[in-house]
Amino acid sequence: MYANATTTPKTRHFIQASTQSVTQLANEMGVSEDTIRRWKRRDDVADGSRTPHRLPTTLTPAREVVVVALRKTLLLSLDDLLVVTREFIHPEVSRSGPDHCLRRHGVADLKALLPREKGPQTPVKTFNAYEPGFVHVDINYLPQMPDADQRTYLFAAIDRATRWVYVESHQPPPAASSSA
Repeated sequence: MYANATTTPKTRHFIQASTQSVTQLANEMGVSEDTIRRWKRRDDVADGSRTPHRLPTTLTPAREVVVVALRKTLLLSLDDLLVVTREFIHPEVSRSGPDHCLRRHGVADLKALLPREKGPQTPVKTFNAYEPGFVHVDINYLPQMPDADQRTYLFAAIDRATRWVYVESHQPPPAASSSA
């Protein structure tokens, strides 16, 4: 129960069960008529959550899809993802923007996205030590947005040695886009 609540669950139940007028109840209980109307409309007597149902965000739904795809593809930490998001997607995004986005889409836990080991019989493989310049490119097919007439491809390139990332999105997948 909230510390500054003017009614208790017991008084709320009394309000809901009462046949008195709103004005009479408000005068009797020392609360406003709006409070009486509010509790008459509700089915329960518990306090509701004060958290907004939809947190404000600077990322559009299309940008959120790209951020989630980058997280799943490149397995970047939140800080690395923030740098990439500011560089290629939305320069004014705050650190909480990608964090809230990842939480909404269920990909906030980076450890859960990492591939699981198959068992003790599988030998442990180490990553190759690449020289700078070895670039790994992932191509993801993004879902079609309501305001778009066709789906887009997300090209994400990462230099394995330096962890530099480059991201572009293209409409139909011309072969030239891949090599470019």
